[in-house]
Amino acid sequence: MKILVSISRIFVGILFIISGFVKLNDPLGFSYKLQEYFSAEVLNITFLEPHALAISIIVVVFEVVLGVFLLIGYKPKFTVWSLLLMIVFFTFLTFYSAYFDKVKDCGCFGDALKLTPWESFTKDVVLLVFIVILFLGKSYITPLLKPLLTSFIAFLSFIASLGFGYHVLMHLPSIDFRAYKIGDNLLTNMSTPENAPKVVQEFTWTFDVDGKQKIVKTDGSYPDVNGDYVSVETRVVKEGYQPSILDFSIESDREDLTEDFLKNEKLVMVVSYSLESAESEGLEKLKLFSKNAKSNGYTVIGLSASGNDAKEKIQSSFGLDFEFYLCDEKALKTVVRSNPGVLILNRGTVKQKVHWNDIDNLDL
Repeated sequence: MKILVSISRIFVGILFIISGFVKLNDPLGFSYKLQEYFSAEVLNITFLEPHALAISIIVVVFEVVLGVFLLIGYKPKFTVWSLLLMIVFFTFLTFYSAYFDKVKDCGCFGDALKLTPWESFTKDVVLLVFIVILFLGKSYITPLLKPLLTSFIAFLSFIASLGFGYHVLMHLPSIDFRAYKIGDNLLTNMSTPENAPKVVQEFTWTFDVDGKQKIVKTDGSYPDVNGDYVSVETRVVKEGYQPSILDFSIESDREDLTEDFLKNEKLVMVVSYSLESAESEGLEKLKLFSKNAKSNGYTVIGLSASGNDAKEKIQSSFGLDFEFYLCDEKALKTVVRSNPGVLILNRGTVKQKVHWNDIDNLDL
């Protein structure tokens, strides 16, 4: 039992630290995932949606700290009980998500590793087994160091986690796992290669032939059946190639200007998924920045999911001399974890990307 506990202790501790750190690197991204869980379509606890960011920080800091506590043997009873309660809750959540097909990606490892709902549930079941072993053998979990040093490391892990979380919120994630990171080309990430694998689907057709049901399966073509059509169901047999960027666009009221703008050699994109909730301090910085960018030959545009009234109000209130174009809110939240945020591109390649706090650090 002692060996099993030692193996479980190392495995669970390291996994909790890695999983927690990846989410702590991007607490805003995890808060968006929590909002999805809290929505009326999933758990229907919408009163928690405004508090998603605070909850995300508490959860991920606690996750990292529990991993450290387990490895160093700090307060074993509290640590193991906390791990057990947390994994039971998340196992229920991932099962609910998988069974009812509510959330396509649990967000367990942020954008670093995408898991399907059933993969997430399987991962949680495996973790639950290891944590039950720890629970049954918690008497074998002893501190690795002297009490004072153990307490100091535990406290330090808590302070370091909080500090790191605050840093990435005030700037941007230290590691960017998304398809809009510096060095990525948006045009390339949006395109599908000519020889890319195609999706393979199976179509199950139901017909009424002389009062009896006849079922025919095809790859999509309409079957030659002498009967009345009843219904058709489709099933994906094999997934095809999917570009890493699917829903990004730059649209005016009349046309899609995505390719036109992204081919520009000197493009500045000011991103605000919601102008109504954008930080006023960040918006105030944009007037002078836009003027400097234009004087250096840049084309400056804004991207937002807000309506025309909000765009006109912000332009008037903050004296912004550039146009805002329409883009999907979810896509803009993915582009940059800041509202507003700024990207500088050269022919679609992201050269610089900053939080509004760091606009003054951009190299024009």
